[in-house]
Amino acid sequence: MQKLLFSGLILATCSIFQAQAQSGSSGGNKDFQQTITTAVPFLNITPDARAGGMGDVGAATTPDANATFWNPGKLARNKADIGVALSYNPWLRKLVNDMSLSYLSAYKKIRKEDAVGVSFKYFNLGQVTFTDQSGNIVRDFQPNELSFGLTYSRILSKTFSLGLGLKYFRSDLVGSYNAGSGGIAKAINSVSADIGAYYTKDMLVSGMNSNIAFGLVINDIGPKVTYTDINNKNFIPTNLRLGGTYTIQTDPFNKFSVSFDANKYMVPSKWDSTGKDPKDMGIVQGMTSSFTDSQNGFKGEMKEIVLCMGAEYWYNDLFALRAGYHYENPTYGNRRYANVGVGIRYNAFGLDMAYLIPIQQSNPLAETLRFTLHFTFESKKATEDSVIDN
Repeated sequence: MQKLLFSGLILATCSIFQAQAQSGSSGGNKDFQQTITTAVPFLNITPDARAGGMGDVGAATTPDANATFWNPGKLARNKADIGVALSYNPWLRKLVNDMSLSYLSAYKKIRKEDAVGVSFKYFNLGQVTFTDQSGNIVRDFQPNELSFGLTYSRILSKTFSLGLGLKYFRSDLVGSYNAGSGGIAKAINSVSADIGAYYTKDMLVSGMNSNIAFGLVINDIGPKVTYTDINNKNFIPTNLRLGGTYTIQTDPFNKFSVSFDANKYMVPSKWDSTGKDPKDMGIVQGMTSSFTDSQNGFKGEMKEIVLCMGAEYWYNDLFALRAGYHYENPTYGNRRYANVGVGIRYNAFGLDMAYLIPIQQSNPLAETLRFTLHFTFESKKATEDSVIDN
């Protein structure tokens, strides 16, 4: 079991995505200071194995039940009347053996052009033993974080659709705990919103069916939060994602697609020596300033963008092979890894698996496995024709 003080647990959790940055960066503390950290980073962890096998792309990939996470604008584009996906990810197994991330998502088509979805994410941080400054055991605790979301998606035309998601999340790292001068520790209870747009167009290229799709998503727009009763609030991981996918079907049995996503945190990146935001910014000001506040100017803003790319091959819509790459600038986080994955679909059942291959040595995400089960169902009542078909 891990022995951590209150402050150490908060820092470790808020920097869960940045832990591997220090091991791969070459610039020491200076590089680490340029890494953007937020509260409740679990909200941005890739939950499903399909995207996990393609470098964490998802803004414009073909829709499934996990569109509730990647792009609510895609959800209404699902062909099945009902879809359910259940994902499980053992987490940081290079460090501990009792952390995991689980994700359940489901949708129901209301009409051909409307869909509603629900999602539930649970992040188990394992068993922790708290000690005081002298190393004496205080108590055992099992930190956990969770979120529950509702999504609505509507097709507005043959090529364009929009979606909105509302989310409640809770982060309980220490339970009720007196941190002394750090205040009284408490769980975070807050809300956020997702907005997504999706464009898709079928084409005929050299006699072969193809499709081009684009997605634009802003995830987790919400208020700042704090783990203590002291007015020291942190931004949540509001993220802008822009992506595209090109798919071509060479014959009735073989289909290939390539996808590309660009991600940028919409939170301030200018920090003082204490690691705190030097200005008392609100939500809107923090989001807008994120495009102009880099200490390295426009070049620095470009380096903050995380690039994800992936490829997927399907044989007869039954078996899939996937590969991807995730790149973050070495001085702005340094999360760099490759992914591979497989998938099968048979009637109403599907299974996806993914494996993460780190580029840096001693990466705590090494050998990360993801698993996702899919189920689709058709309603007995025939779906009515959509108004956009007329």
